[in-house]
Amino acid sequence: MSLEKLIEKFKQDPFSRMLGIDILEVREGFCKASMVIKEEHLNFHGIAHGGAILALADAAFAAASNSRNKVAVALSINVNYRRPVKAGTRLYAEAFEESLGKTTGLYRMKVITEDGKLVAVCDGLVYTFDEPVLK
Repeated sequence: MSLEKLIEKFKQDPFSRMLGIDILEVREGFCKASMVIKEEHLNFHGIAHGGAILALADAAFAAASNSRNKVAVALSINVNYRRPVKAGTRLYAEAFEESLGKTTGLYRMKVITEDGKLVAVCDGLVYTFDEPVLK
């Protein structure tokens, strides 16, 4: 298994590509991703839709939890939003492996602005299958 091949697979995720999410860094149990909030990511208040922010955190979560080349799917994600974000803002999400068991793993995610302001914190639980992401 090549981590580089896994990273390429993560970068081809159709939903992430549609949203403009970039996978910046992946290591075992870790991912850093980024996106710029665009007009189409805004809600009716004129700020970033919570779903767009969560999608960025989830993309990092997915890459981090699948980084060992074992299929992992989300069982749950909890998100706490801390500040609003306007169009044009670049966001970064980092996902860290907190614990990994035989079939489940716990991950923590944080979303920040370019200048380090906290936008959201999340935790996610995955179920891990005994099958490779890359065959």
